[in-house]
Amino acid sequence: MSQYGDTAPAMAERQTTEPRTRRELVAWRNAIFAVFFVSGFSMASWMARIPAIRDHAELTTQGVGFVILSGSIASIVGLIAAPWLLARLGARVGMAGVMAVVSVGLVLVGLGGSAISSVLLVVAGLALFGFGNGAVDVMMNVEGAEAEREIGRTLMPLMHAFFSFGTVAGAGLAAAASALGIPLSWHLGAMALLIALAVVVAVRFVPAQAPHHDEGEDAPHLPLRQRVRESLAVWTDVRLLLIGVIMLGMAFAEGSANDWLALAVVDGHGYDATTGAAVFTVFTVAMTIARILGGPVIDRFGRVPTLRVLAATGVAGLALFIFGTDPWMLIVGTVLWGIGASLGFPVGMSAAADVPERRLAAARVSAVAIIGYCAFLVGPPVLGFLGQQFGILNALLALLVLMVIAGLAAPAARERTGPHAGSGV
Repeated sequence: MSQYGDTAPAMAERQTTEPRTRRELVAWRNAIFAVFFVSGFSMASWMARIPAIRDHAELTTQGVGFVILSGSIASIVGLIAAPWLLARLGARVGMAGVMAVVSVGLVLVGLGGSAISSVLLVVAGLALFGFGNGAVDVMMNVEGAEAEREIGRTLMPLMHAFFSFGTVAGAGLAAAASALGIPLSWHLGAMALLIALAVVVAVRFVPAQAPHHDEGEDAPHLPLRQRVRESLAVWTDVRLLLIGVIMLGMAFAEGSANDWLALAVVDGHGYDATTGAAVFTVFTVAMTIARILGGPVIDRFGRVPTLRVLAATGVAGLALFIFGTDPWMLIVGTVLWGIGASLGFPVGMSAAADVPERRLAAARVSAVAIIGYCAFLVGPPVLGFLGQQFGILNALLALLVLMVIAGLAAPAARERTGPHAGSGV
């Protein structure tokens, strides 16, 4: 991004009402790509070292679950706090600040999981880590929606693909660190420093005053009570709740694949663990490619037709995976499953932020993010219970039903301000 280094001061000084140059827009877009990448990088850096943390802290499997729960709860708190932080600090300072909190959390997790061997320190670190990642998730999606709004192209799926790229890079470096015997505290400490530096550099290219913070430089600053009231009022918006339903269904399908797909290949279809891992890899590749290509498809056909086709694709893929008997059915079903679930979350974020009242965008994104993340938190144990009672393949039928519901709710994501706004599609 150094080629745009001369644009950062100009972007800071430019009034939000003036049009931005193409160089500024490209630099802004690339900055958000970088934040998505770093967020995914941070997630994979710690998750890939969970076995080492468990061994050093001498945790049971149940203990690992409770430790992870602390980070999950803190993530929800971060999602809720993000609109307020965004309004008070702005996107540039806000994203840098919460990712600094993530970095501190990683350092504490590394120390508590190895050098000091303290479960309480790991829990405290994960609480900071979870809060920061939950908050930045809302901020980067709101800012990403603003960037794609000004650029005039759908970019959110590609932004989420950069998150996936970050997870691959983070997991790869974590695997290398483990193979080389690098102490956990050194590894996570180095990753924390790298994350903090990368975000500080990236956010220099984010406009100092983004359009969603206020209606203009001279607009009156709304009292906290009114901001809180407006944030809570978004939960009464039926259209927004239906967007949440789309995200819930497709995020449930995505998150459940992360946790159960490999096991379903082994326990449900009778293949070995290596095959299970390979099939899961097929799923992740299919989802990532779909996100890379998804933006132009949405720009060509609109959100609603795209979501309907994806929902139908996901249903067909799940049916092939669940009821298929031949290996090719398993592979094709997995590919279609990955494609079907790929764009629900990013498109839901774009649709939630797509309102004329820009100051409401953060609260709306926060609301649907909470709904979407509930799928990631609640999905694994629910499927585990259903799998225990009815078998893992039968449990996956719940995903098929939720995908159908997501497809039926697709009209709620119709464009309100973009090229397809007001269209009947």
